[in-house]
Amino acid sequence: MNRTTGGTGQPAGGRVAHAVMILFAAGSLFPLVWTAVAASRTSGRLAQTPPPFWFGGHLLKNLEIAWTDANLGTALVNTTVVAGSVAAGTVFFSTLAGFAFAKLHFRFRNALLALVIGTMMVPPQLSVVPLYLLIAELSWTDRLQSVVLPGLVSAFGVFFMRQYLTRALPTELIEAARVDGAGSWRVMWHVVFPAARPAMAVLGMLTFVMAWNDFFWPIIALTQSGNPTVQVALTGLGRGYIPDQSVIMAGALLGTLPLLLAFVVFGRHIVGGIMQGAVKG
Repeated sequence: MNRTTGGTGQPAGGRVAHAVMILFAAGSLFPLVWTAVAASRTSGRLAQTPPPFWFGGHLLKNLEIAWTDANLGTALVNTTVVAGSVAAGTVFFSTLAGFAFAKLHFRFRNALLALVIGTMMVPPQLSVVPLYLLIAELSWTDRLQSVVLPGLVSAFGVFFMRQYLTRALPTELIEAARVDGAGSWRVMWHVVFPAARPAMAVLGMLTFVMAWNDFFWPIIALTQSGNPTVQVALTGLGRGYIPDQSVIMAGALLGTLPLLLAFVVFGRHIVGGIMQGAVKG
């Protein structure tokens, strides 16, 4: 009997790895499943002990109440616009800056890069007051641009793209394009962007998820009755003397489904991009 397979034709280490992955997958899916179970029950049933662990018959009713009370139709459209704009802007500008820090030589390059990295250590709460004063001066309060524009560039995105392009983009390829007469923008479109596509896909998805789930700044800049994002709109479900927990869970489920759809549609492309980048690296 082969000791490495235990007579089953599968390495013992492989069985352990599969078991660990199954446990991690179950743990990751449990919050989503519990949200769906809670959304399908009544608030009174959720307060009982033990709590329910299977679906009930109130899901559609709770979803309808959450959709109407929180104005989730408008909120989903607004959040898609905000998250998509922030992700696109962050990917574009971070790639430009990352390429400059990775492959261009200019004065104080390292000092500027250290300054960019240093901003990652500043708590975002410190910038709330001056940022709010700025958007109030521009009359952008309760308008979507007050949430989009501050997030178009991120220090993490610049550092991430810089680290990727340093190894994935050969300097000789840029020099060959320069010899062929390509200008700076042509080099970006035809050399840098194709080489950076795997990292751009990963950064875009991470930024989209972060912007979709952002609550701290949108709750300050937007209102639930004006131009809410999903996270701001869901705060309206928790008001009242006794909030209906099942309706709140239904709203949270509606706010999560678009992210799940995005992962289903683009997940394979992102994983393929990561593997492509690993091979190139």
